[in-house]
Amino acid sequence: MPITLLSSPLQGFTDFRFRNAFHKYFGGIDTFYSPYIRLNGKFVIKPAYDRDLLIKNNNTLTVIPQIMTNDAVEFLFVAKYVKSLGYDELNWNLGCPYPMVTNRGMGSGLICQPQKIDHILDRVHLETDLIVSMKMRMGYENPEEILDVFPLLEKYPLKNITIHARIGKQLYKGGVDLDSFQRCLDNTGHKIYYNGDIKTVESFNEMQKRFPSIDHWMIGRGLIADPFLPIMIKNQQSEYPENRVEVFSKFHDTLFSEFEQSLSGAKHITLKMLHYWEYFAQTFDNPKKVVKKIKKANTIEAYDKAVREILETEQELSFY
Repeated sequence: MPITLLSSPLQGFTDFRFRNAFHKYFGGIDTFYSPYIRLNGKFVIKPAYDRDLLIKNNNTLTVIPQIMTNDAVEFLFVAKYVKSLGYDELNWNLGCPYPMVTNRGMGSGLICQPQKIDHILDRVHLETDLIVSMKMRMGYENPEEILDVFPLLEKYPLKNITIHARIGKQLYKGGVDLDSFQRCLDNTGHKIYYNGDIKTVESFNEMQKRFPSIDHWMIGRGLIADPFLPIMIKNQQSEYPENRVEVFSKFHDTLFSEFEQSLSGAKHITLKMLHYWEYFAQTFDNPKKVVKKIKKANTIEAYDKAVREILETEQELSFY
């Protein structure tokens, strides 16, 4: 069965700069989901959202915008906005697990309110012709919460539902709950995409064997930690290319250059890159040593030197 690979939106990481650099040097992702738009009650589109979604900044990619809200009016406002940019689909985030979101009844904190979800979807489908898809966890407190939502979702022509096989209060701790994910498949007629803990070609193959009906797979943190992963999955390739360090170096330098132009001050830039390295380091031989070296680099010159030393000495990158 042909597979489609999707990039999960990670706030602060997968903006258009990352997406374009990733696509240029690695490939393997068919569709990117942009980090969510959140209005917080103010009907104003932030410039950062604009930059991230402008077609000119995504003209080599297939991108689907995402919204974080628990309000129908906000949803309709954003739907009109993304449609004005040329998009025909809007993904609704009911998956975010972080307390700053869930405590306000959004993200995975909204799954326990099926009637509210129903109300929002009803208005959206009555008042706009935009295609709606959803990204969900299986609940916040327990994985049965989503089962109470499914009967209401059956009323709507949702394009798909991507399910991260955890509950919200887990954050990213503990393993995925594959038995509960199977119950989701058994209790909905909607097209389901899988998300959660795809970190290696081997782990993907195990998931695919467990869920043979799934043909759309979303990769989140694993993609940032190992940008080679999607194309290796597509090619069923267990070995990295011989020029792995060279390709990663070019990707890194392109990403760094983008942030050097868009951020002000060495501290801001190096901190931004540190957050990426906390993921990148996971595929190096000594992750803690790599992160420590990057963390100590407080100037652009020191950062550049640290990166060159890491790439020169870590020619053989290891798997998880």
